Amino acid sequence: MAAMIMTQKLAQFPEILKHPHIHFIEKPKNWIQLNHNNFSKSFQVISSSLATDSSVCSHSNPQEVGEKIYGKARNLVQEFNPKIPVEEAWTPPSSWYTDPDFYSLELDQVFYRGWHPVGYTEQITKPQQFFTGRLGNIEYVVCRDETGTLHAFHNVCRHHASLLASGTGNKSCFICPYHGWTYGLDGALLKATRITGIKNFKVNDMGLVPIRVAIWGPFVLLNFEGGLPKEDFDANVVGNEWLGTPAGLLSANGVDTSLDYICRREYTIECNWKVFCDNYLDGGYHVPYAHKGLASGLNLESYSIKKVSIQSCDGGAVNSDEEYDRLGSNALYAFVYPNFMINRYGPWMDTNLVVPLGPRKCQVIFDYFLDPSLNDNSEFIEKSLTDSEKVQMEDILLSEAVQRGLESPAYNIGRYSPNVEMAMHHFHCLLYENLSS
Repeated sequence: MAAMIMTQKLAQFPEILKHPHIHFIEKPKNWIQLNHNNFSKSFQVISSSLATDSSVCSHSNPQEVGEKIYGKARNLVQEFNPKIPVEEAWTPPSSWYTDPDFYSLELDQVFYRGWHPVGYTEQITKPQQFFTGRLGNIEYVVCRDETGTLHAFHNVCRHHASLLASGTGNKSCFICPYHGWTYGLDGALLKATRITGIKNFKVNDMGLVPIRVAIWGPFVLLNFEGGLPKEDFDANVVGNEWLGTPAGLLSANGVDTSLDYICRREYTIECNWKVFCDNYLDGGYHVPYAHKGLASGLNLESYSIKKVSIQSCDGGAVNSDEEYDRLGSNALYAFVYPNFMINRYGPWMDTNLVVPLGPRKCQVIFDYFLDPSLNDNSEFIEKSLTDSEKVQMEDILLSEAVQRGLESPAYNIGRYSPNVEMAMHHFHCLLYENLSS
């Protein structure tokens, strides 16, 4: 429609239409289809430096083109050395937190592989419930069909790519708001409007593109890698793939479905997603300086088992007359690589999902769960959430200040505090391993 209007406007000025730089073009011949681990992405090479490079053309090997696109980012990866022990190690350079190419490499190598938590089971307990989300460039929808079977799909109409659903709720089908194409909750195309005369159209080939989905404990997980989705994944298998051996440890410490869901809080933060993760993984180093309302003598025992870093403490509650035991006497804080935190303390569990929104922006989604015996104690819940909110705002200020510092020419690399920042160092080593593969 916009092109039609523009053409009509230009017709009033024939001298402009003769201008050699104003013309309609077809899709460029150097449009290259890349495939990374069965996840297809399209890159249009528009940089003049690449477009004029004879080694990058329409018949180039996709892997070679991918290396050219990510060459700079891969060089930045090598500026960190994971083999150096934490006592002697330097942190990754600031470019890991600011460079757009590095961010793109992270999406492909870290976030589009393996299992990732995207929601919780209470969002889809009943048939026809759904919720949507986005990770990188992937728009997804998770739902249960009429029989209660769990599904996940790319939230994109197969006609002209409009998003189908938004938010959360209940639906009997997905109707595209653009042209009315309709899909069942099992992903099948039910109706394609105004296609009389279309040829070589196979309805069974035009359903929604599926995504692998599974449940572990109270969490809904997606896996964007290739492979046909199964109707039901074994929870033990998924738990082992996602968490490894710590799956049993988390279950034994109350990370399970026994708690009731309370609410969600979302924060958009002007910092790279790793800045927020680093703050979480500093072993409580920042607590006495940034969170003076918490126990200043917090002593976290920290250890890492492959993709999970555990920080635990005993006697973390503040002793005062006004203490209402929000934190309890024991706490377990688990960081699940690359971007998920599980905090189990007192009667509460909260989870923090750090969603990357760009090199310098992220969203952190907090979900709160509580022991059912306290569900009716509105005063306790309100005070707990208020205190938690105060901590989150303090962490946001810290994270955004760190991001601004990372942008400064005065900073490139730093050091670790070897007695408390072991989990942070482990996190950076895991990133290096993924980004180097």
